[in-house]
Formats: sequence, C-alpha cells, structure tokens
Amino acid sequence: MEKIDELDKKILNIIMRNARIPSKDVAVQCGVSRAAIHQRIQRLIDMKVITGSGYNVNPHKLGFNTCTYIGVSLEKGSMYREAVQALESIPEVVECHFTTGPYSLLIKLYAKDNQHLMELLNDKIQHIPGVTETETLISLEQSMNRQIKIDLENEQD
Repeated sequence: MEKIDELDKKILNIIMRNARIPSKDVAVQCGVSRAAIHQRIQRLIDMKVITGSGYNVNPHKLGFNTCTYIGVSLEKGSMYREAVQALESIPEVVECHFTTGPYSLLIKLYAKDNQHLMELLNDKIQHIPGVTETETLISLEQSMNRQIKIDLENEQD
C-alpha cells in the first residue's frame, strides 16, 4: 500500500474545506506545480483515500424537515444484507450502518414531516423481512458536521 505523505495531507486538508478550489490555488498554497496537484489528487482517488466529490444539498431546502436516526433490530444479524438491499429502495434513507450493540442496523433518513416519517416506518421499514423492532430518534438540530482531521507532522495546534 502506498503511503500518504505530508504533501498529500496538506492537499487533503485544503480540498476537504473547499472541494471546488481551483488546482492552481491548491498548488500555490502547497508550493508545487498544478500538474503535481492533479497527479497527487488522482493518486489519492486511485488509492481510495478520496472516495467521492460533489455538492452537499440541504435537505431542508427541498422540504425534508425531519432528520431521523432509526435503530433497527433484525431477527438474525445474518439477515442484514437483505435488509440493506430493501432499505436501498427507500430514497429517503441516506445512510445505513451494520452495527454492534442493541441494533443490527442504524439508519439515517430524511422525511418531509412526522406524518411522512410514520408512513416510512409503518409502511416500508417495519415491513422489511427480518425487522423485529425499530427505535426512532429525531434530530432536533445538526450541531456539527465535519470530515476527519488530518494532522500534519509539522503542524502546530
């Protein structure tokens, strides 16, 4: 496996703050050529360090006002693949994690309102084969959303 060096970390810190920053600006901040930045970013993509890019869309602006986390208990943990496949067909489900602890799965979804949430729970999620129980937690406010911190060796806090 290839190593991530200090220049890679510096590039990542810059583009994580602003994915739309021009490569020439990244190059200036890093003190290298634009071509070097392009090569480094492509290498980080090939290494799967960078796994995507795009725009973040505010669900609230699209009418999805209820952010919810749902703990899902399955009859058997081995049923998670089928449950995940069923959850993938529900567009409002934006994350799904196979977990340890009291739930087999922890999902995040956006609903338009509480009525919509109830319909998703009662008519879709709780009808997935193997689902035995759900526990719903409504997010009142997202207080933080960030990427993992990448420390530079010569960085001072």
